[in-house]
Amino acid sequence: MLKSLFNWKVLLNLVVAIGVFVGLVWLTFRWLEYHTNHGQEIPVPNVVNKSVHDAVKILDDTGLEYEVDSANYDPKYRPFQVLQVYPAPGSRVKDGRTVTLKVNPRTWAPIAIPNVINKYSGLAFQRLDQVGLKIGDTIYEPSIQKDALLRILYKGNAVNPGTRLPRFSVIDVVVGSGPMRNISIPNVVGLTVKEARVVIAKSMFEVGLVEHEDGGRDESDIIYYQDPAAGDVRDQGMQIDLWASKKTPAELRAKVEQLNSIYRMKVDTSLPPVRYEEVHSEPSYEAPVVPPPAPKKETPKPEVPKTETPKTQTTAEKPKTSVGNGTHAAGNNTAKPTASATTQQPAQKPKAKKVVVE
Repeated sequence: MLKSLFNWKVLLNLVVAIGVFVGLVWLTFRWLEYHTNHGQEIPVPNVVNKSVHDAVKILDDTGLEYEVDSANYDPKYRPFQVLQVYPAPGSRVKDGRTVTLKVNPRTWAPIAIPNVINKYSGLAFQRLDQVGLKIGDTIYEPSIQKDALLRILYKGNAVNPGTRLPRFSVIDVVVGSGPMRNISIPNVVGLTVKEARVVIAKSMFEVGLVEHEDGGRDESDIIYYQDPAAGDVRDQGMQIDLWASKKTPAELRAKVEQLNSIYRMKVDTSLPPVRYEEVHSEPSYEAPVVPPPAPKKETPKPEVPKTETPKTQTTAEKPKTSVGNGTHAAGNNTAKPTASATTQQPAQKPKAKKVVVE
């Protein structure tokens, strides 16, 4: 067994195999040195704070590849200014290595306008501010959607949700101020349904029920009746019902009279008009009601014995009348006072009563 292993043929094959392996390894390393430019390193030039055009020209001259990547816009730096280089300036790289340049963009990155149409203006303003849009003028427009955001304007033109604008762009908004009052209703009798829709929309009303006589939906049918009537006043956004037919309004006079009996109020003009007179009355002021005082409790007083004082009697002398022969005249019913009649004396003041307390 050992003799067979040390046979010269076996040893020859082993030496050949080792030589082939060593040769393959050497050729592999040589190929890698050639392919990777081993020993040929180039320092990365410092192109920070240069414009992207100058940086690209310098990298082309040194044999390095480049890749431009835009960073977030920073207003402190110039547009297209190189802010950062990777690998760092001064590091040695192989010939043909790609160098990444971080460049300040020309302006803010564009953002999409959020869908805030017909939303409450307070929430819409908050959403627009969150995405980075600045609100300029607020324009109020009559609309039944009070305090709702109706349109967004950018440089005077209306823009739709999803349109991309630069960050921190100034936009104007149109907000509804509520419906207009007492607008005259237009006359659309004689127009086609299509034309009536345009006229009603321009007058800030809406089309309500559209009843076709034949039951179809032809927009070329002629309007022969409308409710409310033309000339009435309504608020903005009210609906106008239409009746349409392929016939003219003159041919449908009976139908019009029938609809008038349903939708038009008849006013009795035989009654005299009611007169209203203005009555000017002065304002009356009522005295405040004062509650009656609470009854006071009477405390019994001690009885005091009274002493009687003699009353002075005054006698008034009656005037005497004398008639001749001691007899009264037949025609005299009243006696005349004589000069000797006494005059009435003034009443004397009562004397104070004496109270004896035992």
